[in-house]
Amino acid sequence: MNFDFSDDQKFLKSEARKFLDANCSTAHVRKVLDDDFRPYDAALWKAVAQQGWLGAAIPEEHGGLGLGHLELCVIAEELGRAVAPIPFASTVYFLAEAVMLAGDEAQKAEILPRIAAGEVIGALAASEGPGPVTPGSVQASVMGGRLTGAKVPVTDGDIATLALVLAKENGQPGLFLVDLTGEGVEREALKTLDPTRDAAKLTFKGAPARRLGPAGEGFALLEQVMDRAAVLLAFEQTGGADRCLEMAKAYALERYAFGRVIASYQAIKHKLADMYVRNELARSNAYYGAWALNTGAPELPLAASAARIAASEAYWFAAKENIQTHGGIGFTWEVDAHLFLRRSRQLGLVAGAPRVWKERLVSQLERRNAA
Repeated sequence: MNFDFSDDQKFLKSEARKFLDANCSTAHVRKVLDDDFRPYDAALWKAVAQQGWLGAAIPEEHGGLGLGHLELCVIAEELGRAVAPIPFASTVYFLAEAVMLAGDEAQKAEILPRIAAGEVIGALAASEGPGPVTPGSVQASVMGGRLTGAKVPVTDGDIATLALVLAKENGQPGLFLVDLTGEGVEREALKTLDPTRDAAKLTFKGAPARRLGPAGEGFALLEQVMDRAAVLLAFEQTGGADRCLEMAKAYALERYAFGRVIASYQAIKHKLADMYVRNELARSNAYYGAWALNTGAPELPLAASAARIAASEAYWFAAKENIQTHGGIGFTWEVDAHLFLRRSRQLGLVAGAPRVWKERLVSQLERRNAA
């Protein structure tokens, strides 16, 4: 059995890193972070679309490259390493995956080519406030093809053009496609820890809505989309965590204290070793998730939960230990460590907190053991 990426996939990873090193340095990220009127890097978004990354997993008949999910995982890891300030996850991991999973032929033909071309920015609007999203927490409703209600927070909701909205229809949850540039939509930008991935409150007042998938199956469909997104997000998180370890190691080997490089002190060695162990655990679970996603294996819900938990915890740990390794200077605005700390928290919440995924993992294990 081969537990590694193929040579072609490794080449794609190498080329993606070269592209992002040239087009998405931390200086590029800071330009978005420091500018309140620049919610994302539009030039990078256009360049990524030209590279074909937005359509990596989209079939060729719908304007994509038709490469598959393993290639998308490779790209996701490099985007995470670069903390790319673009709405890639919202558009590709959530919207595109949902349309490919449950859209009818007309919806696929209309939406997927536009996603691949970078003409659509997506957003998932499921949450309506603090706490996990459940069928009982949904208050937004659709009647006669019109959506009423509010969603908050919605990642990239301030710039999205098409939203995937969880709402009730005839008392049952459904997933609906809503044009955010059309009538009946109001947006309110929200302050976030990571301004390179903005969020908004969306209020719908009779906005036209098209159902995605069968009636009454919205929550089950959302869980399937979440499983797919969890694996892809895990690769972003793993990429970011690895970059934190690289930064901490490089600084520890050049910073002197009391006549010695700080990397020679046991306390610093332990930090770096702990980061490495957590990162490798996250990578192993991410690979398991990638296999399940790419093969359509029935283990996907279990693998996705494990990948989500391990990657969220590894990235958060690596981000904060990177700052600690840098010492006092690590807390300053001039050092890039805080970019990764911000993104680690954002990615750790965007598809549900680790607590939610731990409960989901336990339920999956109980179900498997009962069988």
